[in-house]
Amino acid sequence: MTSPDEDAFTTRPTLRGSFGMVASTHWLATASGQAVLERGGNAADAAVAAGFVLHLVEPHLNGPGGDMNAIVAVADQEPRVLVGQGPAPKGATIEHYVGEGLAEVPGAGALAAAVPGSVMAWLRLLEDHGSMELTDVLSFALHYARTGHAISATAARTIDRMSGHFREHWAGSAALWLRGGRAPRAGEVITYAAWADVLERLIAAGGAATTRDGRIQAARREWAQGFVAESIARFVETPHRHSSGTDHAGVLTVADLAAFDAGYEAPTVFRFRGVDVAKTGPWAQGPVLLQALAILDGFPDERLDPDTAEGVHTIAEALKLALADRDAWYGDPAEAGTVPLDRLLSPEYAAERRALITDSASHDLRPGAVPGRSAWVVPSVTAAPESARAAGTGEPTVRSDDAIVPDEDASGYTRGDTCHIDVVDRWGGLVSATPSGGWLQSSPTIPELGFCLGTRLQMTWLDDASPSALRPGRRPRSTLSPTMLLRDGAGVEALGTPGGDQQDQWQLLYLLRTIVFGYSQQRAIDAPAFHTTSHVSSFWPRVWEPGGLVVEDRIPDDLVDDLRSRGHIVSRVGGWSLGRLSSVRRDPDTGELSAAANPRGMQGYAAGR
Repeated sequence: MTSPDEDAFTTRPTLRGSFGMVASTHWLATASGQAVLERGGNAADAAVAAGFVLHLVEPHLNGPGGDMNAIVAVADQEPRVLVGQGPAPKGATIEHYVGEGLAEVPGAGALAAAVPGSVMAWLRLLEDHGSMELTDVLSFALHYARTGHAISATAARTIDRMSGHFREHWAGSAALWLRGGRAPRAGEVITYAAWADVLERLIAAGGAATTRDGRIQAARREWAQGFVAESIARFVETPHRHSSGTDHAGVLTVADLAAFDAGYEAPTVFRFRGVDVAKTGPWAQGPVLLQALAILDGFPDERLDPDTAEGVHTIAEALKLALADRDAWYGDPAEAGTVPLDRLLSPEYAAERRALITDSASHDLRPGAVPGRSAWVVPSVTAAPESARAAGTGEPTVRSDDAIVPDEDASGYTRGDTCHIDVVDRWGGLVSATPSGGWLQSSPTIPELGFCLGTRLQMTWLDDASPSALRPGRRPRSTLSPTMLLRDGAGVEALGTPGGDQQDQWQLLYLLRTIVFGYSQQRAIDAPAFHTTSHVSSFWPRVWEPGGLVVEDRIPDDLVDDLRSRGHIVSRVGGWSLGRLSSVRRDPDTGELSAAANPRGMQGYAAGR
């Protein structure tokens, strides 16, 4: 049941039940995950099944050659971060890239590829926390790979925009996506024979194993050391077109893939208004959300309302400060030295940053100070083209020609993005997972594998002084940012969204609306969204818009006028265009489960009972 108040403000009800809930960015993934729960699987089993389906149904948003970060909470255990972000290959040195004539890591092509981490992370999750056999969990993805699914309008449009590039430069991609010589039309059924063959070979690799774990481990070895790794390494040896407009070979080797395994870390946690918010470490952007919460925690509630001009202004200014710190201080702490998170999340530092928020919008990058250390200063970056400023709703931009032309529709600019999955089971298990990378527009499709490599290294800098400099073995500073809320150390809610630099911005609005103002999950997801573009983009080509603020046009005119009077450069976009949030929750007192998903794009759904 939903309350009349909720019904008045939501597109759909917040689902409630006691058995299990799944929410994701595509209904086929949600349905697959829920089917696993119905068959007796747990949250890990369901998340893995849904994750492999997302490779197929959102191929412009993620793929097997990409990456995946998750936060996992098994009943009665403290949550852990599952790290599916592969590092830079051994040959990915600044010297090599500069020697190739590059001033920055390209946004597309194998030189931008980190070691693929998504498949290894999903299989690790299944092995460590699942209960079902690999063949059963992968049966859903195999079904859609063999029999096909109706391709979405956005995926079809992406292929169409890339079609000229595919024909001229990426033959493997043309063979997969331009069947009959043209891009598919929305709703046409697409099959993935090569990827289906790969899945069947991974399952068959464990045929001689006598235990469930042994069968999954055999599949993981086959991926990292067997035919998949060999095919990838062999393919990238041949130069191909990158987003730089020049041809290069990649540097990934079998040894790079064999050396990587997904693993676990403790989350970074900050308490906001009595709620513990768990995120990744600073090798991803997750602590941006925590820093923003720390800054906002010192303001009264009325300054935090995303439905008022004062609230939008205050929230945007806090986010600018947190994002400036991201570029100045974040990186892989295992390789880049100690990231000063204790300082960045301390009450004293938050107070210093809070004092910088005035009645006027800042147009500057303002990283904070850490005693005894110097903040890395981002090199000069280009202001975003006017036509692209309001469109910053996703992750990277790649181009399909040899010249940068600002107009997306005319140039072949194609933004990738990300997916998200949340699951809660009846035993209290929770998974919040954000898979991304390996978009069909990232790199040429490897014919015998049926997928392409990711481009996460574009988030590194060819400047050794940067905390996120390109360096062999170092994880690129990912934007993938799942979230889990904790009570007494146990997970009670899993949530997240696609959106690159906007992921933590949109999640911040959700948390303020639910924690401070008591919105239901669905109402908080449906509410009008906004984000700042007054930060350096994490993706090629790196641009920024000083003072930029993007708002859904459901936000009233008088509120927009107020924001402009404060100095914000406001761009209005479609009323239902920002964010693809989903959430699942378990009430630890009653055991009631609930779920909600984003209506934007008419693709994300929640299911459960």
